[in-house]
Amino acid sequence: MPEKGARKIPEWKKEEVKDIIKLTNDFPIFGLVDMENLPALQLQRMRIKLKDTLTLKMTKKRLIRLALQQLKDKPGIDEVIESMRGMPALIFTKENPFKLCKALASNKSKASAKPGQIAPRDIIIPAGPTQFTPGPIISELAQAGIKTKVEEGKLSVVSDVVLVKEGGKITPKQADLLSRFGIEPMEVGLNIVLVYENGIIYPRSVLEIDERVYIGNLMLASAESIALSMEIGYITPDNVMVMIRKAYRETKALASSANIPEEKEEEFKEAFRTEKGPTAAEVLKEVEEEQKKRRKQGIIKTS
Repeated sequence: MPEKGARKIPEWKKEEVKDIIKLTNDFPIFGLVDMENLPALQLQRMRIKLKDTLTLKMTKKRLIRLALQQLKDKPGIDEVIESMRGMPALIFTKENPFKLCKALASNKSKASAKPGQIAPRDIIIPAGPTQFTPGPIISELAQAGIKTKVEEGKLSVVSDVVLVKEGGKITPKQADLLSRFGIEPMEVGLNIVLVYENGIIYPRSVLEIDERVYIGNLMLASAESIALSMEIGYITPDNVMVMIRKAYRETKALASSANIPEEKEEEFKEAFRTEKGPTAAEVLKEVEEEQKKRRKQGIIKTS
C-alpha cells in the first residue's frame, strides 16, 4: 500500500512518460524543439504537412524531463535534458537529421520581436546605410552600442553589432529598435534545438548549413588542391591535361626566346626531354591509355 500522505501520480502522466520512452525506442532519431510563440493554427498546418516525415510529441515540460531521465543508457542524454528551454516538445523521425532541419526551416515564417521573447540566435544590426536622418536617434543607437556616421544625409551603421545574443531576453527598447530597422528576427514554426542520433548530438548551429556556402567551400578546396599539385609538379588524373598545356605554352615560349625557327618548333617540342622524364606527347599518350583502362573498369564514368 502507498505511504500515508504520499502524492498519487495521475495515470495519464505515467502513460505520457511511457509513450515518450516507447517512441525513442521505435525511432532511431529524435529531436528537441522549442514551440514557444507558435500559433495553434500554424502548428496544425505543420503537423498535417509533415505527418509523413515526423511524429510530434507535445506534453508538459516536467514529463519530458522525467522520460528522458529514464534513458540513461543513451549516451549524451543529459546534454539533451540541459538544452530544454521555452516550450519544449519532441519530434521522432527516420529522416536524415540535416534533411529534417531543412524541412522544418522551410515551414517557418518571419515575425517581429516582442519584449520578453528569447532570441533564437544572435540578433545582428548589420553595417550599412539606414533610412534614419541625424537627430535624437543617434544617442538612442549609441546607448545600444551601435556606432553610426552620416553619409549623404542619412545615418549609416559603421559595423555589425550583436544587439541580442542567442538565448537572451529581448527588452522593450531592443524590440523597438529592431522594429524601426525593419528586422524580423523571430521565426514562427518549430524551432529546432538539437537532434539526437545514436549517441551523436547535432546542435542547430551544425544542422543549419548554407548549402551554397558548403558547395562553394568544396569548389575552392578543389581548385586550391589542383593549384598546389601543379606548383609542386605532382601529376594526377585531374591536373595532367592542364600541366601538359602549361608545359606546351612554356616550351613554345622557350622556343620563341631561343629564336628557334617556326618550322622547327614541332620537332623541338617532340624531341625536348628533361633528364628525368618523357616528352609531353608520351605523357599524354600514357594518360589517355590509363583513362581508357579506368573507363573499362568503371572507375571513370563517361558523360
